[in-house]
Amino acid sequence: MADREAPVTLRTRKFIRNVSYRVIPEERPLLGRKQMVVDILHPNRANISKDELRGKLAEMYKASKEQVNVFGLRTQFGGGKTTGFGLIYDSPEALKKFEPHYRLVRVGVSSKIEKPSRQQ
Repeated sequence: MADREAPVTLRTRKFIRNVSYRVIPEERPLLGRKQMVVDILHPNRANISKDELRGKLAEMYKASKEQVNVFGLRTQFGGGKTTGFGLIYDSPEALKKFEPHYRLVRVGVSSKIEKPSRQQ
């Protein structure tokens, strides 16, 4: 049986810091985030929750949990390794400004907009 407290190893690769080297503010606004591919090794667990992963990434990069977003997690066949994509924003306001609404709803920052159903 999988142990809930089994050790989990996090590795990040393809780390990109979105910084423009030109000093022309009209050309391209900065996204104010760090983005990376996240490799998770969890040999004695089925998988790791996104909430727990957000906490570990926040601790690793010295940010608050509200600034971190993780998505696109895929577990390899046979388990033990998961790969996904992580974003760490400079501030919670930048997260709210640049993230798509559906991902804000998943994280719990925003609420889902209920639209009335169409009449047929």
